[in-house]
Amino acid sequence: MAEFQTMSTEPARLSNAYQNWYRFSRNPTAVIGAAIVVICVLAAILAPYITPYPDHVGAVVNFRARHQPPSMEYWFGTDNVGRDIFTRVVYGMRISLLLALVVLGTAVPLGTVLGLLAGYFGGWTETIIMRLTDIALAIPPLVMALAVAAVLSPDLINSMLAIAALWWTWHTRLIYSITRQLRGQEFVEAAETLGASKFHILFREILPNCVSALAVKTSLDCGFVILVGASLSFLGLGIQPPTPDLGTMVSQGAAFLPDFWWESVLPGFAILFVALGFNLLGDGLRDLFDVQEVR
Repeated sequence: MAEFQTMSTEPARLSNAYQNWYRFSRNPTAVIGAAIVVICVLAAILAPYITPYPDHVGAVVNFRARHQPPSMEYWFGTDNVGRDIFTRVVYGMRISLLLALVVLGTAVPLGTVLGLLAGYFGGWTETIIMRLTDIALAIPPLVMALAVAAVLSPDLINSMLAIAALWWTWHTRLIYSITRQLRGQEFVEAAETLGASKFHILFREILPNCVSALAVKTSLDCGFVILVGASLSFLGLGIQPPTPDLGTMVSQGAAFLPDFWWESVLPGFAILFVALGFNLLGDGLRDLFDVQEVR
């Protein structure tokens, strides 16, 4: 009997996966967004192999090549000390993606667990968690990140801590709202009647029904996290030179506008490119999963 059930459920899973993939592939927005994200991720992973001047990531000075415009030798031109901007943009994209990965890898699980607890148990648990969430939501994330980064020494680790300090709140409120709607559903009541543990109900019954909304929210948040991280670096509170960072490159290149526009415009375009990819992917996932609201 168990073997029969396994055999009968496998085709259904494959059919659902195929239908989801077909719907996703028929959505131009989702496909373009996914393609941009894949390009950015592969470029970041393969940076040492696809960049023409990997040594320009560090404290390299070549004054003979300073302020060179885009050319076949220097695709994005060079900066004020002669370093290849394309190489530094690719490595800077690696830093931005790492920042988003760590921040959301911390904020999403924390916010999800808190939202599940508040939405399912209610009472004092709900009051304490949601009031703390409301207080945190009243503080703009960028302002909080600026405050934390200003107090701590500006580097990659502290930038991650600064951005993650408040990012969990959005996921807490999202999962809380979904859990409140699901806790009265028949499948949850059936699990309670059968004596299932609270852990089983939260993480095996309710959480799988939150995955689609979480996927959409996380995809959209990747772009926002990258923008906030670039803002910190632009203001001098993020990644410090000579480590390449897109926000720092925009800030340093702005001093030479408009004559040497490529030093600021092209790193800024890289920020736009990666943020646009995640936003388009999030919109496509929202249409795929028919998620009405993620905030």
